Amino acid sequence: MTEKSFFAGFGGQGIVSLGQIWVYCAMKEGKNVTFFPFYGAEKRGGVARASVIVSDEEIASPLVTVPDSALVMNADSLPICEGILKTGGTLLVNSTLVKEEPKRGDIRVIKLEVSALAEKIGNVRFANMVALGAMARLTGALALTETEDILKHFFSPDKHKFIPKNIEAIRAGCDAV
Repeated sequence: MTEKSFFAGFGGQGIVSLGQIWVYCAMKEGKNVTFFPFYGAEKRGGVARASVIVSDEEIASPLVTVPDSALVMNADSLPICEGILKTGGTLLVNSTLVKEEPKRGDIRVIKLEVSALAEKIGNVRFANMVALGAMARLTGALALTETEDILKHFFSPDKHKFIPKNIEAIRAGCDAV
């Protein structure tokens, strides 16, 4: 199994953190990974993207030029993700913020109110974890068996109080698709 994924949104949505946690989960499951973040110089509101590969085999090239799956967290990211996704690929769209319809008919489009689900959990900043759960379920790339342990190592101790809500958000994303 090899899954090439592309996550895109704006700065402040936790796209880079999502990519990091995605690969940490995969590594904990014994898989090979690559991770390439890209973000603008702005702290919030600029471009944020991450490409990841998760594989049971060695990864020949770390570049994701034609992803199997893509996550669109904001409207500006839709044309980018839709344009590079492979035929038959899976496109997860945060329909809370993205109202435009994808133009391609040769891809699987899943609309999920990612940001709205995060707000129900307690804060829109959990949207990236909702998306992580949904993408894991849709792609089958991650089992998410040791998420709590990974989050304990990812977040600084002063942020550990948010781990239960992050886990709730991941589960909500898994359950919603």
